[in-house]
Amino acid sequence: MAAVNTPGDRQGDTPFVDFKNVWLAYNAELAAQNHFAVEAIDLQVRQGEFIAIVGPSGCGKSTFMKLATGLKMPTRGSIHIDGAPVTGPLKISGMAFQAPSLLPWRTTVDNVLLPLEIVEPYRSQFKAKRGEYVERARKLLQKVGLAGYEDKFPWQLSGGMQQRASICRALIHEPKMLLLDEPFGALDAFTREDLWCILRDLWTEQQFNVILVTHDLRESVFLADTVYVMGNSPGRIVVKQHIDLPRPRDLELTYTPAFTDIVHELRSHIGAHRTATQTPAANSNT
Repeated sequence: MAAVNTPGDRQGDTPFVDFKNVWLAYNAELAAQNHFAVEAIDLQVRQGEFIAIVGPSGCGKSTFMKLATGLKMPTRGSIHIDGAPVTGPLKISGMAFQAPSLLPWRTTVDNVLLPLEIVEPYRSQFKAKRGEYVERARKLLQKVGLAGYEDKFPWQLSGGMQQRASICRALIHEPKMLLLDEPFGALDAFTREDLWCILRDLWTEQQFNVILVTHDLRESVFLADTVYVMGNSPGRIVVKQHIDLPRPRDLELTYTPAFTDIVHELRSHIGAHRTATQTPAANSNT
């Protein structure tokens, strides 16, 4: 395994997210053959920390996300989140994906309310507190620039507007952790950067934990406290990079030498690892 780079690594109290020697094979047969999707993941995340996971396609980023949400249980090792062992899907987390997946027959505000209709303790109180919850949803939508669109349907919103609504839906039940799987990957550059700033402001205000999976190195450096690079075959963490850039960060920072140096360093790590793991057969297909 490549050496782990830990510049500026900070010590905290009991970690909010704690992966200890986590391995995952997708079934018992693969485990018996020592074919793992991810291996030997040791990762500790402080309370309120924003981390990003980057790496080439197929390196296990989405598998890591499934482990962090409790959708998959490790074959080996243990995962603790918020001081408790992960034994199933987490109720303390919210999720947003590349596709907003808004229900087309529901208005924007009703799409945002959906988790409150499903997740306890909100579900049992939903009818009685619907007015309060609607007000919460409308305020959240206003924060992300969707004032006036609360009663529109998804087909009346642009892609960027739909993704803003999706983030609101992920945060409406005030989760302790937000998990984002390529949430801005399908958007144009200007919309993407606008949403970076919206996410930055929401996180700064509420200080929930964030795990962001992304292919965009600029995105990871702009948003995260710490960036983890995953290598593939099988997936494992090969570099941990603390982002020692001052906060609050604005978009002008992305044009500075300090910012671009970090992006280039991360890119070189990914490039070096991909070169080291390519086979002649893989090269013949590129």
